[in-house]
Amino acid sequence: MIETLSKIGGHTAASLGPVELSLALHYAFDTPRDRLIWDVGHQAYSHKILTGRRDRFPTVKQYGGLSGFLRREESPYDVFNAGHAGTSISAALGMAIARDLKGDDFHVIAVIGDGGLTAGMAMEAFNQAGHDKRRLIVVLNDNEMSIAPNVGAVSGYLNRIRGGQPYNTIKDEIEELLKSIPGVGEMMFKSAKMVKDAISRAFVPGVLAEELGFRYYGPINGHDTDALLEVFEEAKNLDHPVLIHTLTKKGKGYEPAERDPYSWHGTTPFDIASGAFIKSKATAPTYTQVFADTTASMMERDERIVAITAAMPDGTGLNKVSPQFPDRVIDVGIAEQHAVTLAAGMALEGMKPICAIYSTFLQRAFDQVVHDVCLMDIPVAFAVDRGGIVGADGPTHHGLLDFTYLRALPNMIVMASKDENELARMLKTAVEAGHPAAVRFPRGNGLGVQIDEVLEPLEIGKGELLREGRDGAIVAIGHMVSEAVEAAERLAAEGVEVAVMNARFVRPIDTEMVLALADTAGCLVTVEDHFLDGGFGSAILETLEAHGRSGVKIARLGVPVGVHQHGPPEVLRARFGIDAAGIAQRVRDLIAADRRLGVHR
Repeated sequence: MIETLSKIGGHTAASLGPVELSLALHYAFDTPRDRLIWDVGHQAYSHKILTGRRDRFPTVKQYGGLSGFLRREESPYDVFNAGHAGTSISAALGMAIARDLKGDDFHVIAVIGDGGLTAGMAMEAFNQAGHDKRRLIVVLNDNEMSIAPNVGAVSGYLNRIRGGQPYNTIKDEIEELLKSIPGVGEMMFKSAKMVKDAISRAFVPGVLAEELGFRYYGPINGHDTDALLEVFEEAKNLDHPVLIHTLTKKGKGYEPAERDPYSWHGTTPFDIASGAFIKSKATAPTYTQVFADTTASMMERDERIVAITAAMPDGTGLNKVSPQFPDRVIDVGIAEQHAVTLAAGMALEGMKPICAIYSTFLQRAFDQVVHDVCLMDIPVAFAVDRGGIVGADGPTHHGLLDFTYLRALPNMIVMASKDENELARMLKTAVEAGHPAAVRFPRGNGLGVQIDEVLEPLEIGKGELLREGRDGAIVAIGHMVSEAVEAAERLAAEGVEVAVMNARFVRPIDTEMVLALADTAGCLVTVEDHFLDGGFGSAILETLEAHGRSGVKIARLGVPVGVHQHGPPEVLRARFGIDAAGIAQRVRDLIAADRRLGVHR
């Protein structure tokens, strides 16, 4: 694992931690007949190596290679696809119920991290499993971190358990002590549940798992395979739900990763001997960095602005902001739904919250965005990072749905920036809009443009005409604008003059500019790094139809709806025809089709 990841990067510390745990699970259980469901997938590299994919492991997260997460299409050992945290217990319980209804006989094991356990969905499943009392094993891989260090009361509860004695050892000793009392011991044991519970609470805070219907084992050294095998064998003989609490060290086995598991969660390539990361020189800051710098600058000027992240302070850049504003940068843990409604509550009390959540993770809070923000027209700003094709993390992390699920919402303003300066201005616009507003931006580096010293908000619903032309028009959104400009330059060298519009807004659309282009250029090409169904191009079509321009020739370029695998963004964009070459060719095709029909401009 270390040799491979030093060359290509990946989830290094996250997957080094559970190596012994993975070995013990596959040794103790008859996988894939016994269903082993991993949460997220950050911890599953050793699982992949053990299940027939060792030779292909050097291709992990590479174009055409193994996924960095669990994929049912990849192996029968990957029982359930995973990319978002908190799903394993629900899936495992569903399989256990189906097993029993069909009269089958196999074990179902869910492996979930302590960070994933803070997700509301995980707690809902835990509650149901304890009530149902069905045969189910939940393994808690507790390394005191999700991606960032864990926060919240559940994390504090687990930390107290980590510092205590193994619960079942204490309980068994109490039971034996009661039974040993001559004459009355057995009777005392049978009638001493209240006393036993009180004593156990003195040793283990809350005994939450057993109160919710689970038999609790732990905490157990997750790097001691003998201890793990012993408890797994005991758990296999029980007919009710079991929680096995294992303690692991993130980055175990590689000293630099053990020393700084936060930085080593997901890495670029690195030098094994020194632990130094190997990074290509950036020609421009990342969009995430621009977001963080702009947020910090605005927070300096307005003490009402707060920033909220859901266990992603590093990924969103807010880890650079929190030291300066520790009381106004809030990490809620893996709890996107809570983050959104928390922001709504703060906004109603006069604060100006910025919810910084990746596009793919904001999907998890769709109902809260609808019900708790938009229907009440509460001014919450959403910084939607990782919009569009994201690259190595693949289909669970591509941000290809946000235009669709955001533009349909009442009161919502939806923006996407063409460059770093526009991102900064859009963030200012969102915070000052007085309505729900989302700013979408991609993963990766910007274009290297200068950022205004004094940020002025944009006029809401107003696009930008970057280039004029009567042979056609390209209407682009977000970081596709630079590709559209390059396509227009290529066409101009061929004598074809096309206009280029930076739409800026998916909602509200700049209707006046779109209609003017439709009337003068005649044919439009829309470009977006998003699914075509229901996206930006669909919004343009709706605008034309609503204003009697349904006869305008239009081509929509974007990502076809489907499950698109991981790979370099530039490779995937070329595949979908949304790079400069693809855009230029689509314009040529449209114009050629017009000429064949005898249409002259």
